[in-house]
Amino acid sequence: MSERRNGLSYAEAGVDIDAGNALVERIKPAAARTARAGVMAGLGGFGALFDLKAAGYADPILVAATDGVGTKLRIAIDTGHVDGVGIDLVAMCVNDLVCQGAEPLFFLDYFATGKLDVDAAARVVEGIAAGCEGAGCALVGGETAEMPGMYEGGDFDLAGFAVGAMERGQALPRDVAVGDVLLGLGSDGVHSNGYSLVRRVVERAGLTWEDACPFGEGVLGAALLAPTRLYVKPALAAIRAGGVHGLAHVTGGGLTENLPRVLPDGLGAEIDLGAWRLPPVFAWLAETGGIAEAEMLKTFNCGIGLVVVVAADRAGALASLLAEAGETVVPLGRVVPGQGVRYTGSLA
Repeated sequence: MSERRNGLSYAEAGVDIDAGNALVERIKPAAARTARAGVMAGLGGFGALFDLKAAGYADPILVAATDGVGTKLRIAIDTGHVDGVGIDLVAMCVNDLVCQGAEPLFFLDYFATGKLDVDAAARVVEGIAAGCEGAGCALVGGETAEMPGMYEGGDFDLAGFAVGAMERGQALPRDVAVGDVLLGLGSDGVHSNGYSLVRRVVERAGLTWEDACPFGEGVLGAALLAPTRLYVKPALAAIRAGGVHGLAHVTGGGLTENLPRVLPDGLGAEIDLGAWRLPPVFAWLAETGGIAEAEMLKTFNCGIGLVVVVAADRAGALASLLAEAGETVVPLGRVVPGQGVRYTGSLA
């Protein structure tokens, strides 16, 4: 057979399998640190195996969640500060799982890019592993997709997939009633929603990511990349202590749209906006962008990342438990007859 001339290879087409293998080897130690009871097989196979009985479940119901990080990635890519977005990815998924009453068990990620930068990708996945450690779930696998022509330059995208479990009959929300107390848990900044608006405000202000932060220390880009807070372990402790009727993760839609998701028909919520101080980042966004209060409450968490709906006679004990777990706890208001969220006072 005559030799073929000008033969092409996958690497010449823009996909470097060796780089992908190098990434897997580099992230193995980080994934290993997330091991927990129930994991039977993780990285390396065609699929991961998990034993629910070994994890301590007798009659489990599985709960699944998936999410991304949104345009917060644009700031991470532009600044090169990619280490925290992996934590964001995990938090966005596992905080949703715990709102169903589920314990997160394992996590998988999807990383897509035009040209694989092993160092940058490893930093992202190491952040994912750190998030999994913080949530008590195992990083059991994932997919790295190198797709030239789909993403430009160093751009990449992330998706996360979390699976958790709870015993049958323990799903949340349940037993929500008039008079239940709403406990807000403080956020660690903007978290991972509303960044398309954040970027417009920064543009309007004529600032770059490397400019001094106008609402805090350091540079603006780093301040806006503060990772989403993980609420899993304190929330699970509160659920196990008894008296938790519901949990609402305050993501896109803010308090206005997320809290009603855990309230049954015929019940609403009354929230005192004067119960907490608006964190500086949100005050700056509102003032600089001329953003109305109603828009702020429907776009951002405004300083409250999770709302815990609790029985009135358990509110004090659960607030103490959550505070001892390191949470900033704010009594926001109560469940009332009606529909939706009614606000009193104003953000300040």
